Amino acid sequence: MRKTTLLKDHRGKAFASESKIALGFLAPSIIGLSAFYVLPFADTVRRSFYDARGKSFIGLSGYKSVLSNAAFKLAAANTARFAFLCIPLLLAISLAIALMARAIRPAGTAFKTSFLLPIAVPVASIVLLWQVLFSHKGLANALLIKLGAGPIDFIGSSSAFWVLIFTYIWKNSGYNMVLWLAGLDSIPDSRYEAARVDGANAWQSFCYITMPGLFPTMGLVAILSLLNSFKVFREAYLVAGAYPHDSIYLLQHLFNNWYQNLDISRLCAAATLLCIALLFAALMLHQILQGESS
Repeated sequence: MRKTTLLKDHRGKAFASESKIALGFLAPSIIGLSAFYVLPFADTVRRSFYDARGKSFIGLSGYKSVLSNAAFKLAAANTARFAFLCIPLLLAISLAIALMARAIRPAGTAFKTSFLLPIAVPVASIVLLWQVLFSHKGLANALLIKLGAGPIDFIGSSSAFWVLIFTYIWKNSGYNMVLWLAGLDSIPDSRYEAARVDGANAWQSFCYITMPGLFPTMGLVAILSLLNSFKVFREAYLVAGAYPHDSIYLLQHLFNNWYQNLDISRLCAAATLLCIALLFAALMLHQILQGESS
């Protein structure tokens, strides 16, 4: 009994010592995260209940003003539409690319590199590519004219939304492909060998082995894709400015315009609502995928 007690005390002290060492290593990251993310967000939430000067308490008036604002409704609808269309497309396309890269290995290095190159392309170069391809005298309109169709205003019409989707998928497919490949490598080859012995074909192996094994990776890829979808604002802003066509007027445009007008109260309220919506979406996605994997 005495030996057991001493052993437990020794393990407890060892655990406490390891915890202190781990906390020491994590301290710089925790301090940086708190200083640059947690505290600013807490101040944003606080300022959403005050006027623009941060002196007079206005309660939920800022939130009511945001939710009744026509520009916010348009931007929120466009952002949700963009996310609901882009993320499933990106997940499916990047998974298909990862499966193809895995199928042709080891000769797939050049294939994978071709999809990773867009990550390294600067935003300014992507804007130039937009102008070369989709301007009124761009290559896309030149091709349409040769085919006998009329030119399309890709930037100043509803077609800009589909150009934005194309840009997002082209830019992020390689990044997601790497994540999918990591998930595919975590599935043991012995499962596929056993399936082949039992007479399973490629489609059955994909449905009953590959997809269930990728559920944990799918959650990570989906959440990162959702967060990366907000970065497409850079291209839209540089090409079409602060007030683009209504189809690509996103929440980021609205936040930028409110910031320039020093409408801090509504800006903080809208940012808080967006954070809550993203957190809710991430938690729901995690619960759905966790239920599927179990």
